[in-house]
Amino acid sequence: MGQLGPATIKERPPVNVQEVRQLDAYLKKLFGNQSIRVVPRGGELAGVFVGEDELGELTADEDEGERSYNFRMVIQLGQDPTIQPVPALNAYLRHRFDNDKIRVVTRPKKVDSLEAYIGDEFLGVLFVENEKGRRSYIFELPILDVDLADMTE
Repeated sequence: MGQLGPATIKERPPVNVQEVRQLDAYLKKLFGNQSIRVVPRGGELAGVFVGEDELGELTADEDEGERSYNFRMVIQLGQDPTIQPVPALNAYLRHRFDNDKIRVVTRPKKVDSLEAYIGDEFLGVLFVENEKGRRSYIFELPILDVDLADMTE
């Protein structure tokens, strides 16, 4: 088995204070919720909270000089097989982000994922994950450096 040399390991620059402020402002504006806050965790990770409740985690990445971020939120709806995912996810996300304009819709030709929007603006994808008989959804919201360009400190 070969060893990975230093050139094959991808270094991710840590999230800095300016980025945290920009991400914080971006998420507050996007969701229309001033209670959202981004808290650095060290390295390329930051937690996303509404008040004291943790929503998920932000990871920073850099590819060919372009910085991007991914917000990831794990959603468990319970074991009941009769739960309808779209209305349940609508209610859950609206409550967690305190925004009634969030909507979840099915994806054309896809059965393993759903899409989330605020009004007509695309937010991200909810992937279905079935593990050990438990169904959960992984909400992923990509954030590009251009999304943060207008965010001030």
